[in-house]
Amino acid sequence: MHRKEKRLALPLLHLTLLFLNSAVAVAQLLQSKGSEWEGTLEAARKEGKVVVSVPTSADLRKELETGFKKSIPGIELELSVARGASNTNKMVEEQTAGLRSFDLHLGGTTSIISGPLARNLLEPIPPLMLLPEVRDAKNWWGGHIWADNAKKYIYSFTAYVTETVWYNSTLVNPEEITSYDSLLDPKWKGKIAILDPRTPGAGESTWGFLWKAKGEQFLNKLAAQEMLVGRNLRQLGEAVARGKAALSIGLSYYTYLPFIKAGLPVRPLSAVKEGFYAASGSGNVTVLRSAPHPNAAGIFLHWLLSKEGQTAFTKAMGQPTRRLDVDTQWTKEFGHVAAKEALTPEKFDELENSSENVVNKVRRPAMTLAEKLFQ
Repeated sequence: MHRKEKRLALPLLHLTLLFLNSAVAVAQLLQSKGSEWEGTLEAARKEGKVVVSVPTSADLRKELETGFKKSIPGIELELSVARGASNTNKMVEEQTAGLRSFDLHLGGTTSIISGPLARNLLEPIPPLMLLPEVRDAKNWWGGHIWADNAKKYIYSFTAYVTETVWYNSTLVNPEEITSYDSLLDPKWKGKIAILDPRTPGAGESTWGFLWKAKGEQFLNKLAAQEMLVGRNLRQLGEAVARGKAALSIGLSYYTYLPFIKAGLPVRPLSAVKEGFYAASGSGNVTVLRSAPHPNAAGIFLHWLLSKEGQTAFTKAMGQPTRRLDVDTQWTKEFGHVAAKEALTPEKFDELENSSENVVNKVRRPAMTLAEKLFQ
């Protein structure tokens, strides 16, 4: 071999070795990821089931049970269906007594922040994001968004501008209500239903937004409207759908869905000058510390945050996911405008009403006022 040929061959050999070493490294990395997932899946099937608390929605229950069983056979999905505060209170009571029955919880942030988070009962979520489909921030509008200050315990997978004032269209002309001040009109006295703002939920969330936007004097006047205050979502929704009440505060699409399907005259109020807040609704997931089925919890978490799981959740709840590969344009017809279609991440941060900071600085003081006004 000539000296010139040797000079050309040596760099080529060096590049070839580098390529082979890189290929081996990539293959080992992919094998490692595959092995971690397969190992977790195998261990989850040995555990046999996963226990998840979810909001009171028959459609959500159906979508989760059907979708998870089809995608991940061999693991039973046991759902505890109740309002968020009921389930989180039960979690705290059980953990205090040394019991463990729940693996994950889906719901609003106030009950999580004031319950399991405050008592250090939650497991960090990032280590459970095993596969790139879920772990890569590029798949999510706004990247990864967390409700807790530590940014690892409460993952918010939905984001939208919420409309939680609904009306019976045979009793209310929406053009009559151009501001929240319109709710103080004497004609609505005794005709407004509100989800109890003294307990965590959309009623308390909307009440907190009004506390910040309109002030305590406004809320004093609103409480004097002799509103129908309740905690049973279906009963409050039915009161509006059947015309026993004209408007509701704190109820949203998934409560009204059965009445919408039945063709009853209920619609969200879409235009008030003060606007609406941005929310994550029930689209927050947590994993319990010392969960009884830790591997199955990780598998369910991955499925929930996958394209399939997020499609199922959005379809059932009408609360649009932040996943960029899931269609959410249709949700605006039912009072939930997806943040990814209407806001910048910076504007969402300005309007959001679900984070630990907002809960502590706005929603809790507002709830204290509600406790004084509704006795």
